[in-house]
Amino acid sequence: MSKFLPHIVLVFLLATACGTKKNAQDFSQQISKKDYPYISKFHEGIRLKTKGRTDEAIAKFEECLLIKQDDDAVYYALSKLEFAKGNLDNSARYVVKANELDPENTWYIQDLAYMYFETENYKESVENFTKLVEIEPRNVDWQYGYAEALVRSGKTEDAIEVMDKMEGQVGLNPQLSNQKYHLYMDLNKPEKAIAEINMAREMYPSNAQLLATLVDHYYKNNQQEKAVEMLEELVLADPDNGRAHLALADVYLSKKEDQKAYSQLELAFRSSDIDLDTKMKILITIIETNEKIDPKVYHLVDELIQVHPTEAKAHSIRADYLLRVERDEEALLSYKEALKYDNAQFPIWKQVLIMEYQAQQYEDLFADSKECLTLFPSVGLVYLLNGVSANELEKFDEAIESLSVGVEMIANDKPLEAEFYGLLGDAYFGKKDLETGQEKYKKAMSIDPRSSLLKSNFAYQLAKSQVNLEGAESLVTQAIANSPNSPIFVDTYGFVLFQKGEFEAAKEQFENAFDMNSKDKITLEHLGDVEYKLNNIDQALSWWKLAQELGANSAVLKKKIEDKKFYEK
Repeated sequence: MSKFLPHIVLVFLLATACGTKKNAQDFSQQISKKDYPYISKFHEGIRLKTKGRTDEAIAKFEECLLIKQDDDAVYYALSKLEFAKGNLDNSARYVVKANELDPENTWYIQDLAYMYFETENYKESVENFTKLVEIEPRNVDWQYGYAEALVRSGKTEDAIEVMDKMEGQVGLNPQLSNQKYHLYMDLNKPEKAIAEINMAREMYPSNAQLLATLVDHYYKNNQQEKAVEMLEELVLADPDNGRAHLALADVYLSKKEDQKAYSQLELAFRSSDIDLDTKMKILITIIETNEKIDPKVYHLVDELIQVHPTEAKAHSIRADYLLRVERDEEALLSYKEALKYDNAQFPIWKQVLIMEYQAQQYEDLFADSKECLTLFPSVGLVYLLNGVSANELEKFDEAIESLSVGVEMIANDKPLEAEFYGLLGDAYFGKKDLETGQEKYKKAMSIDPRSSLLKSNFAYQLAKSQVNLEGAESLVTQAIANSPNSPIFVDTYGFVLFQKGEFEAAKEQFENAFDMNSKDKITLEHLGDVEYKLNNIDQALSWWKLAQELGANSAVLKKKIEDKKFYEK
């Protein structure tokens, strides 16, 4: 629908039901008793129309037509009512009939002019606008409609003449000058086009619309310096124009004026007329093409959140940037914030779950993976992470349930399938079902016989359960042979030896693991355990406290520290 439609609505609202004074006079001159039924129906139709009872009013006016078919006021009233219902074809048919009955009625001519414009019958629209401007040459609305109809009819020069007359009546107008500029450009008369803009700028030097036109004009004509000059004026005249700030940022970047460029980018990011996807593309390009991110870029990310606080994409890109500077805790919070506004994005879920796993936030991982499964019930990885967290929280039945479902979804990925069975083994060991736990681990190793991690984990479970310690030692030494620099495998070897009662040998392995990773809480606690077994109580207490300081918080460890005594888990 074009910009003329609101004008038509206004016309219909202002117009009287009876049309012109002539209609009213004719009506009063012809009243007789036989006219009373007609008059009654007509006025009833007016009352119904006034009350907004459109369908009833239409029915009443149609009854009028059954009595009298030559009353233009009835046809005009029906036209307005059908228009109000959105029945444009019926509305047009009625106003055409009203005009046929009273071709001099200005209301009817006006409606026909706009109606034909809306239906793209520009020839008829021009004819009716011509009549209107002859009747009332100083009516600016009609002049404007006339010019538009001429343009659509391909009579561009005639349209410019009409606009010139309008300017003679109302003075220079930036919008009108801008339209004349485009018309002259369509006629391939750039000198006249630019002259129109410059003439208007003498009166309106800071008009944003005129400046934007000049920016576009000079860029298209490869007059870069003038374009930039106008662009700099434009951002001063229209500080909320995000696209202008963005264009100026590009200019400054090309000149290596980074500070100015970032200032303009920041203003652009504050603007709501730059869509989120455009801002996202800029940030993604920066993060992908720069090994080191300028700190000023982080202000852009903050602006993005300020302008688009409920957009998942905004929080997601902020998290990406926080990860880049290793602010992982804040990044995780931002990814979670993104999920509040759009929880249908699996890549964000995946990032959240993996980060919770890496941070050993098993309570959160368990809850979030369960929620994720309600949205993505066919993704094996989510079942795996749910199983991991359930095992860590000693919710072994729930781990078995989740892992048993998830493993069925694995196809053509032997290592992942083996990992599922290994976790099932952990769950059954946790339930003290040692036979089933061993079966699951053996199945896992039959699927992926080269996995050192499976061998080390199986060895740990056997040692913890005091089952087949010789077999456990064999498994972990195989794992170390494949990965001699793994502190986890070395620590597991020390644990196997500890369970065998070989404390000096166990201490040596724990110390080797500590040399590889001095921040591992499990190794630190194991060092305390073995020192206790070797009757070095003070040293044992020192290791246990260090493990606690680094985040180990099990009830058993607390009891060890409080009682200065070793307890089995």
